[in-house]
Amino acid sequence: MYSAEINRNQRACLLLLIDQSYSMSESWAGTGKSKADQLALSVNNILGNAVLLCSKGDDRIFDYFEVGVIGYGSDVTPVLHGTDHGNPLLPIGEVARNPKRTDQLTRKIPDGVGGFLEAQTVNPVWVDPLYNGQTPMVAAFRTAAEITDSWCRRNPRSFPPIVINITDGVSSDGEPIEAAQQIRETGTEDGNVLLFNLHLSGMPNPSAVLPNDTTGLPDAYAKMLFDISSELPPAMLEATAVAGYDVKPGARGFVYNAEAHMVVEFLDIGTRAVTPTGLKELTDGRES
Repeated sequence: MYSAEINRNQRACLLLLIDQSYSMSESWAGTGKSKADQLALSVNNILGNAVLLCSKGDDRIFDYFEVGVIGYGSDVTPVLHGTDHGNPLLPIGEVARNPKRTDQLTRKIPDGVGGFLEAQTVNPVWVDPLYNGQTPMVAAFRTAAEITDSWCRRNPRSFPPIVINITDGVSSDGEPIEAAQQIRETGTEDGNVLLFNLHLSGMPNPSAVLPNDTTGLPDAYAKMLFDISSELPPAMLEATAVAGYDVKPGARGFVYNAEAHMVVEFLDIGTRAVTPTGLKELTDGRES
């Protein structure tokens, strides 16, 4: 289980659910940005990383992934540039070729002698920060269940979809337990859909990162998010250990009170989890 090879004929699927409620306008501790701004930056970074992962170092992008981003706030809708309700997922090559725009950013980079230089970089933008309305997580989960069920029916032998929900608040349209179960009950021959949850906070409190039980979680809401999160498959446990996290068997794909860098790292683990055994075309030169 969770070992299917990924190639252009047997793609993977990554679906991000991002909270766009009004509370996302609040500051994210330690970033100097709002949660909405920092989350959009993180999502755009991980999409850029996914593009690089699927390239051969030239203009060719191989479609190992299909990607979607569903925003939920005043509405529940696809927000990845180029998607809509009828077409919520895009091959990564199409994502690479069609950013919404490119932004010029100034970054400080080490000069090799203890100082820094300013460098201009071009960053593709596919998702903009938004914040409005409440937190209709149940509706977002039901939308994700429909998308992933349809995808699994079309790709029965593929590695199952990975759904990552990123939120800073409590669901405003009811308990999401049943809708989360609906996501996790569908799947491919290789396993059930994986649902991971990342909770953001404006408070500088300690984080709970990839726990294997509810010990130390601060409240019933945190425990509920843990309960609806999938266990990390063996390849993901290995990937998280390589990333420097101390994970134990039974660890769930769940982070509570995540710091900004944790979001990027966790999204990266989601896209790279099967790389050691899959994506062989990237490492051995084949182009099947």
